[in-house]
Amino acid sequence: MQQNSILLQDLSLEQLTKLITSIVKTETDDLKKHFQPKEPTVYLTRQEVAFLLSVDISSVHNYTKRGILKSYGIQGRVYYKRSEVEASLKPLNS
Repeated sequence: MQQNSILLQDLSLEQLTKLITSIVKTETDDLKKHFQPKEPTVYLTRQEVAFLLSVDISSVHNYTKRGILKSYGIQGRVYYKRSEVEASLKPLNS
């Protein structure tokens, strides 16, 4: 970030207000341009993954065993990250 020196000695209140407003606007615009809000991770159950992919639950199980899908568990429940399920889909060559 570039540092500039400003002499405030001869500035009027109106000039100082404009200067501060300009700096705030510049910084706000920069923040808006680079800010990416963090989206929460969406977890799906086996049934939801099967519905999403239009396959049977046994296919979801087979995809998991073959390493196509990565599963996560807590207390005997199995979940999949939606982003990873969508990323596992590969484009077909036409």
